[in-house]
Amino acid sequence: MNIVRKISVVSVLASLLFALPAFAQQAPETEEQKTLYAIGLIIARQLGVFNLAPGELDWVKAGLTDAATGGKPAVDAAAYNDKVQELAKARRKAQGDKQAAAGKELQTTAAAEKGAIKTGSGMIYLSLKEGTGAAPLLTDTVKVHYRGTLVDGKEFDSSYKRNKPLDFRLDGVIKCWTEGLQKMKPGGKAKLVCPPATAYGDSGAGDMILPGATLVFEVELLEVVKK
Repeated sequence: MNIVRKISVVSVLASLLFALPAFAQQAPETEEQKTLYAIGLIIARQLGVFNLAPGELDWVKAGLTDAATGGKPAVDAAAYNDKVQELAKARRKAQGDKQAAAGKELQTTAAAEKGAIKTGSGMIYLSLKEGTGAAPLLTDTVKVHYRGTLVDGKEFDSSYKRNKPLDFRLDGVIKCWTEGLQKMKPGGKAKLVCPPATAYGDSGAGDMILPGATLVFEVELLEVVKK
């Protein structure tokens, strides 16, 4: 299940770089000003992986200014493409390492909840509402609503917000879902706490799910499609 998509930091910055105006000090008023301001917000999201200190951000601003105003670059950007990717990877891993301890604490707390079941894989299952009928098999297609959050409670995905349930085969998603949904019956709802090994491991996924992230899902099994 590809819940979030991966975005190339370098490609996004390159595509947006020359659209940047000089930074305004006042709040944007017209729709065009707001659109230009939004470009800055988009770039900032892509820079988030670097977790820049104020002094580091000044150097990024200097590069943006030179490129946008036609100034002479201090370095050859193409020559630093690999280094940019290496720095992004290192900073992303560092942020993931910080979250790993919080993830382990969450797993311990979740496993101690009344009614919680910790499986051999480390996945923690807690039924929130019991369903009826037959539980899905590994090769069944299921229809679910779900909400996914990080250890700090920040939501990274929700089918409820899209108002569109997700259909998938149980053998084609992350291990935590494959295992957890086989414990559910149609009409049921459960909380799944997914250690990294049952989710996206040391790679992470997209911008929000860092390497080694523990994930929490509330999943509602709407239907089992027998084929």
